[in-house]
Amino acid sequence: MTKLEGKRIALLGARKAEEQSTIVQNLGGTPILRPSQGTIFLNDENVKTEILNILKGYFDWIILTTGVGTETLIKIADELGKKDDFLVALKNTNIAARGYKTVNTLKKYSLTPIARDDDGSTVGLIRDLKRFDLKDLHIALQLHGDPAPNLVNWLEQQQAEFHEILPYQHIQPETAILEKLLAEILEQEVDAVSFTSTPQVRYLFAYAEEKGKKAKLLQAFETNAVALSVGKVTGQALKEQGVQRIVIPENERMGSALVKLAQYYDQLENVLSE
Repeated sequence: MTKLEGKRIALLGARKAEEQSTIVQNLGGTPILRPSQGTIFLNDENVKTEILNILKGYFDWIILTTGVGTETLIKIADELGKKDDFLVALKNTNIAARGYKTVNTLKKYSLTPIARDDDGSTVGLIRDLKRFDLKDLHIALQLHGDPAPNLVNWLEQQQAEFHEILPYQHIQPETAILEKLLAEILEQEVDAVSFTSTPQVRYLFAYAEEKGKKAKLLQAFETNAVALSVGKVTGQALKEQGVQRIVIPENERMGSALVKLAQYYDQLENVLSE
């Protein structure tokens, strides 16, 4: 069985941190918790207004981009005493979904998207949406804590009328955590860094750039610390920052990513011993 024997793995995701830590420990490694992405659930009047619009059948389409965002909308509808009506409204609306977590969340409520990505990315979702004429249609666009300029620009090009719904927002992690994480990477105190979302990438590299240490960080990722990405979207964010050595699993789940990392080390050890 593949192992992470003697490896220290920095885990940047706060969600399911305990589960990830257990997997690392079961593989023989040492988990280092460095939550590098804050999330705040807004639950504001704008979101409630758009939920009421969905209930009234105002939208022709709803585009859902995250499982957490989808769950949050359903939760807010429940708080309004309208959960069952909201689920019926969704069944009567064309649904587009990005990512397996979103699709799995929908499946829990017996909802099936008619458009979805094939690779976990916004680009993949746009590729599938091109099959449909969206001109002059009303679209609810659930965003995922970050701006989605590619999707917004594309909808504008299609001359669709869309309303952005932001049920939660990413907030910058504590500076002390970023400072400690950066020092651990540069001083070779961690062997790998596990990224589960694009904001984690953005916050770490923005902090490194602010401190004038981005070049050193990139060098560390090439010579010592392995960048582990949960999937293609986060992997692309790492590539855009200049990271070249990235481990990405075929199955975009954290458990699969950590097993893939263990396999990477096994292969590396085999190459070095030849």
